[in-house]
Amino acid sequence: MGGLKRNEDFTYRTVQNPGSTSLIVDRPNQVWATDVTYIPMARGFVYLVAIMDWHSRKVLSWRVSNTLDTSFCVDALEEAIETFGTPEIFNTDQGSQFTSEDFTDVLKRHGVRISMDGKGRWVDNVFVERLWRSVKYEDVYLKAYESIATARASLGRYFAFYNTERRHQSLDRRTPDSVYYESAARLAA
Repeated sequence: MGGLKRNEDFTYRTVQNPGSTSLIVDRPNQVWATDVTYIPMARGFVYLVAIMDWHSRKVLSWRVSNTLDTSFCVDALEEAIETFGTPEIFNTDQGSQFTSEDFTDVLKRHGVRISMDGKGRWVDNVFVERLWRSVKYEDVYLKAYESIATARASLGRYFAFYNTERRHQSLDRRTPDSVYYESAARLAA
């Protein structure tokens, strides 16, 4: 299950990609994923990162930044771990934020296995890509945020809606929160 791979100056431990058919993701905190997207505003744009639980599609944490530095990604990761515990596997693309020592050290410190998508393999992280489509078409494109504060507030409302009210066909018309918490309660019993 994996080996050492080298990506420029970064060495990381890989596991079989969770998107493959050989891994069944059937519980919360088994696999988390993340990605960054840009969010257009009335003037300019910001970057959005989200940490998602694959099993439930729950957005565990998110951050907005006007730069593509690593710190806002690390902040989102640390919040997710502090609030929800640690996943077994963490899946990302090979973006510089996610291959950075700052980001991977957080995962390593918590004993999380790191899975990185192949270059150009968006389908490996399809759940986060679908989230981006939803948030952009259901919120961002409808509002043309005037400021970063406005973007942050609106995205906060959207992610609360997404987790607690938005039903997903792939979840048998349940919400991410209901799937996450019902599954977690069943595992604890």
